[in-house]
Amino acid sequence: MDDEKLIIGGKQFNSRLFVGTGKYDSMETMAASIAAAETEMVTVAIRRVNLNDPEKNLLNHLDFSAYHFLPNTAGATTAEEAIRTANLGRAASEQEFVKLEVIPDPKYLLPDGPETLKAAKALIKDGFVVLPYIQADPILALQLEEAGSATVMPLGSPIGSHRGILTRANIEIIIEQASIPVVVDAGLGKPSHAAEAMEMGADAVLVNTAIARAGDPVRMARGFKLAVEAGRQGYLSVPSTPLQVAAASSPVEGVVGRN
Repeated sequence: MDDEKLIIGGKQFNSRLFVGTGKYDSMETMAASIAAAETEMVTVAIRRVNLNDPEKNLLNHLDFSAYHFLPNTAGATTAEEAIRTANLGRAASEQEFVKLEVIPDPKYLLPDGPETLKAAKALIKDGFVVLPYIQADPILALQLEEAGSATVMPLGSPIGSHRGILTRANIEIIIEQASIPVVVDAGLGKPSHAAEAMEMGADAVLVNTAIARAGDPVRMARGFKLAVEAGRQGYLSVPSTPLQVAAASSPVEGVVGRN
């Protein structure tokens, strides 16, 4: 099986690890962690860009000639709010990519499927390259693909929960049916979770909190980088089928004392 290039919105990516910019203790740690991840796609919540304080404005701490800037609509609770935020992101970044988030649920931070689809259709019509964050709903994933989304980004578990891939069965269906890249987003708490997603056949993963809140974020970013690469190679190698019984790895012929 060939390792096809990851292409989103006509742009090719070598790294399959996307990284967020929130929750770091300092801008310096954020920048160092993102560099250690060797990512090419960096998400930024437009509503959290601090234009009044240069020291707190993350845009002043990252070299966006080295990364692809992915504005997201975090904080939007309706399609209308997401569309407004996406337009602010386009104005700031001068490009069409947007990570679409519509989250009205303040406790579990679960995305609203109908509002996400509504916003996606409007943004795609307006020329955006839309990467929608969704619950692991195979029907919604197909609807978003049919609408023209560049990817679908199903959650593994609730944002920031570190619980890993609790939605595995549905994500497997999404991967099977999709003709666009599938990016597993949210809930990945350690590198093994990212490796699991990639072994399933996901095209990429997005990680933020697990890196930002680690005891050593730079080391954790490096761990996620290696896990994504290992998981991808595991998927491409076509693993052997699990068996219900043992299967000897060494030959039994010629064993001394055996006729």
